[in-house]
Amino acid sequence: MKFGKRLKQQVQETLPGWHDKFLSYKDLKKLVRLISSAPPIERIKIKGWMKFGKRLKQQVQETLPGWHDKFLSYKDLKKLVRLISSAPPMMNGSLEFGKAEAEFMYLLNNEIEKFNSFFMEQEEDFVIRHKELQQRIERVTESWGPNGSQPSEMDYKEEMGKIRKEIVNFHGEMVLLMNYSNINYTGLAKILKKYDKRTGGLLRSPFIQNVLQQPFYTTDLISKLVKECESTIDAMFPVVEEEERIIRREREAIMVSGEGVFRNTIAALLTMQEIRRGSSTYSHFSLPPLNLPDFDFIQAFQLNSPIPIP
Repeated sequence: MKFGKRLKQQVQETLPGWHDKFLSYKDLKKLVRLISSAPPIERIKIKGWMKFGKRLKQQVQETLPGWHDKFLSYKDLKKLVRLISSAPPMMNGSLEFGKAEAEFMYLLNNEIEKFNSFFMEQEEDFVIRHKELQQRIERVTESWGPNGSQPSEMDYKEEMGKIRKEIVNFHGEMVLLMNYSNINYTGLAKILKKYDKRTGGLLRSPFIQNVLQQPFYTTDLISKLVKECESTIDAMFPVVEEEERIIRREREAIMVSGEGVFRNTIAALLTMQEIRRGSSTYSHFSLPPLNLPDFDFIQAFQLNSPIPIP
């Protein structure tokens, strides 16, 4: 599957409020096509400008006195030459940014800011929610648990069932955020590769080195929270045979309706496995192979499901 189609599919399968937070891959691709089709701008020769400036100054001095201020300002010309000579060369070898190239760079940097802002906001929310869930488990256990202040098996099971469902959904949302990081990084690497290939530039390597330092790329904290959720479920909510049948029925209902975090989480995990899998085209720009125990955790919920996952 081409990346553009995969990205579109992931946007459709993620949470509704996340749709506009993904990479504007289509817009960037259009700009690359426009840049690569434009004729290159010839480099201005600085030495030629300097010689012209000296000749201009000489002509001003040798003309009629009343004409001196009618010529191009030599001082302003020197400033222009100094500005041009200090400007960085364009990625395609030209001296100036073309309009499309400037827009391309502007959009790239804006996308990075968008990713970082959204990712850090979600990450902060997840940290708070994780702490709140742990505190709820403690309160329910201390109040209605077997050794609680007011033991009640019915209240304990009811509240812990609600918490379990919230943790599973919470786990799914964090997996979706990891996939968000994964697929946006991949999109950046692919569009930059396309840019370098079509323009002859060398933008991908330095830009990706910068991306690797960005908050949205660093998923260590989210990975840690994901594993802690799994440990909590294993420790606090062991699945007995009857509960397993209930879970299977709930799972099948979700798969049929096509709704909920569960289905989106499955799609996200499969996508992460696919684009992180090593291949003959694997390079230092590729993400490392996926190594998350949460995939086994999720698979436990879809065991023997009669509904295929697209």
